[in-house]
Amino acid sequence: MGGAIKTLLPLFAAMALAHAADGPARPHITGVSHMAIFAHDIAKSRAFYHDFLGYDDPYHLDTVAVFKVNDRQYIEVFPEQSAGTDRLFHIAIETDNAEGLRQFLASKGVKVPAKVAASRVGNGNFNITDPDGHTVEIVQYMPDGLTVREQGKFMPDRVSARLMHVGILVGSLAPAVDFYGGILGFHEFWRGSHDGKVLSWVNMRVPDGDTYIEFMLYDRLPAPAARGTAHHMCLEVPDIEKAKAWLEARPAFHEYTRPLEIHTGVNRKRQLNLYDPDGTRLELMEPTTVDGKPALSSTAAPPR
Repeated sequence: MGGAIKTLLPLFAAMALAHAADGPARPHITGVSHMAIFAHDIAKSRAFYHDFLGYDDPYHLDTVAVFKVNDRQYIEVFPEQSAGTDRLFHIAIETDNAEGLRQFLASKGVKVPAKVAASRVGNGNFNITDPDGHTVEIVQYMPDGLTVREQGKFMPDRVSARLMHVGILVGSLAPAVDFYGGILGFHEFWRGSHDGKVLSWVNMRVPDGDTYIEFMLYDRLPAPAARGTAHHMCLEVPDIEKAKAWLEARPAFHEYTRPLEIHTGVNRKRQLNLYDPDGTRLELMEPTTVDGKPALSSTAAPPR
């Protein structure tokens, strides 16, 4: 018996070393938390997001406006750093263990800060950078932070109660898939093309939830001031006709100068595009296709 145990000890040691070499396990990534954008005039942005779309700004953080979509999702608006620049500041994903995810990412060679910071509303967070240079905030909602303490509050009647996805510009597809899929564990579930010849979009769902990031593929990067249609937020609405009627009944609708046009996208879901005062697009979209059947995924090659 003793000899058998001695024989097995080297095997157990080898297994332990192999496990250690794998590094720490990845904590859960449960959803898209928010998108942060830059604005030229915070007051005009507040009129759009609060007065027109119906979102409350519960935190009142100096010049930053934080609009609450639901208890776990927000839209953040910061003063622009300079005119004529990209409106995207960062996107954010939620985890249940920010420190664990920091250690996991470090083990995969991703540059991370030395520690998890505390946000102004008491959440744990840190930033990383994806292959296209986008800042990705990792956020954990802490039990004593305002996000958790104010659950159920500041959610009046509003155009949408769910941020379905955020869209970001992606150049070379393979590095983005390796980063979001291979390291962060996102799952690709759909590809779309404008013309059937060149791939236009790739959708990547968080590993432990149902929200996603949409890669907006390009051959030539748009000018900084023209990226607001690609860098976008998608707000889910159960009925696009009712959402349109709700917006038209808002007193602030008279200040909105663009037409409200419903169309069916390549994904065969009905949608309507809105644009904030700085040109950032908000896509209102129904959760299902027009006939309930899934849209076929494109087999077109990416632009580069």
